[in-house]
Amino acid sequence: MDRKSFFSTLRRREPPAADDWDFNAVKEAVEAGIAPVKGKLNDKQLRHLLRRAMFGASENDLHHFSGKKIKKIMQELLADTDMPAPPVNNYNDPPEKKDDVNYYVDEEIPEGQTWITATITNGKNNGRRKNSFKAWWVSQMLNQSPNIREKMVLFWHNHFATETAVIDNAIYIYRHNELLRKHALGNFKEMVKAITLDPAMLKYLNGNANTKKAPDENYGRELQELFTVGKGPDSHYTENDVKAAARVLTGYRIDNKTFTSVFEPGRHDDTDKQFSAFYNNTVIKGRKKEEGKEELDELIDMIFAQPEVAKFICRKLYRFFVYHQIDDKAEANVITPLADVFRKNKYEIKPVLEALFSSDHFFEAANYGGMIKSPVDLVVGFCREFEVKFDNANAVPDQYGLWLQLQQQASSMQQNIGDPPNVAGWQAYYQEPQYDKLWISSDTLPKRNQFTDRMINNGLARSKAKLVVDVLAFTKDIPKAEDPNALIAELSKLFYSVSLSPEEQQFIKVNTLLSGLTNMQSDHYWTDAWKAFLENPDDKKNKDVVVKKLKALYRYMMNRPEYQLC
Repeated sequence: MDRKSFFSTLRRREPPAADDWDFNAVKEAVEAGIAPVKGKLNDKQLRHLLRRAMFGASENDLHHFSGKKIKKIMQELLADTDMPAPPVNNYNDPPEKKDDVNYYVDEEIPEGQTWITATITNGKNNGRRKNSFKAWWVSQMLNQSPNIREKMVLFWHNHFATETAVIDNAIYIYRHNELLRKHALGNFKEMVKAITLDPAMLKYLNGNANTKKAPDENYGRELQELFTVGKGPDSHYTENDVKAAARVLTGYRIDNKTFTSVFEPGRHDDTDKQFSAFYNNTVIKGRKKEEGKEELDELIDMIFAQPEVAKFICRKLYRFFVYHQIDDKAEANVITPLADVFRKNKYEIKPVLEALFSSDHFFEAANYGGMIKSPVDLVVGFCREFEVKFDNANAVPDQYGLWLQLQQQASSMQQNIGDPPNVAGWQAYYQEPQYDKLWISSDTLPKRNQFTDRMINNGLARSKAKLVVDVLAFTKDIPKAEDPNALIAELSKLFYSVSLSPEEQQFIKVNTLLSGLTNMQSDHYWTDAWKAFLENPDDKKNKDVVVKKLKALYRYMMNRPEYQLC
């Protein structure tokens, strides 16, 4: 029995609460498709949606969407948002390090101003700017609006995977991310063309070295295998199709002065390109001079005429947002109709996402808690759920330094944003049969627990700035926090996608909030301590007891396996 089936079985054993699922009805809805749910979402449904569509489901997010009908929620989740301000120079060394051998100050870009328009790139500033970019990207996730864009940027980064270590130019790297943001909720066909001509991708997959005298098949292969038609059951492109696509794509190079791609007719193969029966034996006529650029449009039109393009992308969306396993029922009831929506809307992304996230299938109980959080989901979601505050926010170096530390935490757990392991992205999103189980190992699980422990205990620090969970402030916002049973029940809803039994909640209470007591353990010990703190927060002895017990509670809840699921 796989994880999804296991949790589905557990749910059907649970008695339904008044505001919960009718599990008998869910049992009959195993074959649900993309028919939309009706009316308003209940609390459990809304939390499930936000955990998948965003990084964590904070109480602010829940309050924002609570009581709204699914149509209104989709409008906001999928709304176009303004492009964020770009990353800035946070990397100048302080004056006290002036005598150090590696002392550096960017003479072109003052501290606090963006470096994306810089004209000078060298070994001293490029590495610092790449770190600045990664820190900035984490900040966009942390401070996301109630919108899916940030999650989609990560989805497309994994789909059109590039590595900063290979591109090795911070400006190209930022512009590639900007391109993903611009097209994240737009038209996929237009996005493919933009990616094909993107300087970062041209460098990463050798497109800038692809000439008529020395055709390079790298991008022509990945364009089909990883970016469009994929390796699905009905994808039968040939090795000759790869070679023909490479010849179509000859002639493009990078202009390092304007940071753009340019077409050079003299480098372009202007002979005819023959494709296989999979592409209906299409011949792309060779063109000379500037007209050679038109061959790219024909190539993309030819590829997108294949129904497998829509199915391939819908399968990737499903595995990223719903569940890794696509059985025959999911293929017939979800993937195929979603692909029809995709093609009907001329490869616009929003209609597909709306159909998926509004569907009966998405809200099947078996999908709850069926995915292991990625490291980025874990790290960013933790900070958002605990509403961790970034103090000393006006100090750019400190702010970026803390964001970078969070990025490095996720990287240590095997998800280094900007640098996936290869052009296929992170294995957990595609490698069968393990898929997301690959996120958990004897190396990464302790690091996940160490991260949450550290954030609850002492946090992360840089200079005078500190990033740590304020357990007292956070608990004050929990309804009926003086009641240990109500507190743990509420925290379980906030942190877990799967329900805890009464026995498990009792175990947590006894071993955290009531720990240290013997024989006569009673709820009033916690109730009295919490109320005494609220009445007299300056009583250090009582405050220390409350803080110690809350930290023990939160550490334990974060270390349970349920917190690894979403």
